[in-house]
Amino acid sequence: MPKHYTIPIFTPELACPFQCVFCNQEKISGKTKIPNTDDVKQTIESYLKSFKVEDRVVEVGFFGGSFTGNSIEQQKAYLKVVRPYIESGKIQGIRLSTRPDYINDEILNVLAENNVTSIELGAQSFDDDVLRQTRRGHTALDIEKSSEKIKKMGFNLGLQMMIGLPGDTLEKSIFTAKKIIAAGAVCTRLYPSLVIKDTLMHRWYEANEYKPLRLQTAVAWTKQILPMFEDAGVNVLRVGLHPSDGLVIGKDLVDGPFHGSFKELVITAIWTDMFSDLVANGGSENIEIHVPAKELNYAIGHKSINKNMLLQKFNSVTFIPNSEIKDRSFFVK
Repeated sequence: MPKHYTIPIFTPELACPFQCVFCNQEKISGKTKIPNTDDVKQTIESYLKSFKVEDRVVEVGFFGGSFTGNSIEQQKAYLKVVRPYIESGKIQGIRLSTRPDYINDEILNVLAENNVTSIELGAQSFDDDVLRQTRRGHTALDIEKSSEKIKKMGFNLGLQMMIGLPGDTLEKSIFTAKKIIAAGAVCTRLYPSLVIKDTLMHRWYEANEYKPLRLQTAVAWTKQILPMFEDAGVNVLRVGLHPSDGLVIGKDLVDGPFHGSFKELVITAIWTDMFSDLVANGGSENIEIHVPAKELNYAIGHKSINKNMLLQKFNSVTFIPNSEIKDRSFFVK
């Protein structure tokens, strides 16, 4: 199977007149400069030179802003830079992120004519009250209508969601996940809401009008949502916000469930639940736990938390990667 690469082009705050309560794209992406076409070309060239695997599929991804909120001329200018690489076979497609209310027939025709293959919408929530409180500027119906247009034109549809927004609950987040699946999304990104410096949510936080989810709660919510997407065949491209330098060192992060290994925490928690019967019925014997090779580290757990939990019940615990085990399951010897 070829290795998949995405060359990210960040366009922070580009063309978006809305300022959602959680949003400060400069802080989140770590990017401040809006790239020109030369910058885009240089980024592509740099990434292509860095790829070591010959058997690969490469996409260019325009992220960080509302790409289709730009003028048609600006969109075409960016996409035109990528065209020679697609024609030469060095790049296989283009993906972009945008808002649900920045989709129409004219825009989709331009994207189709310029090699765009995937469109990700920042849905964030399918609950209208959450959308209103976060000042998204669109409704759940807008998400549904744009999703249908995108699929009808033959693009791959992505729908991104956030948990823990103002007004959100676990039930509303599960509802959003179900709606994303029902909308026919082939991929998603799942982010816990963070309080980022210089946002409206930051002001609300300081006024004690908003409290972000605690890390433990965000993990507990996500461990219920992630398997829903997996079972439905929706590719989860990311779990947790990308650790830009500002977030890692805490300069831009005010509060919220940020963790550099958030996905690992979530899948560790899923395995913790899977081992619950084993813990409840455990004796003092030595055991071998056979798990899928790709799940080995998650089964052992972040900082070996699951292994240490099992060692409280068993004399010794050995995890064995087993290529014959599919999905997320295990057996004990």
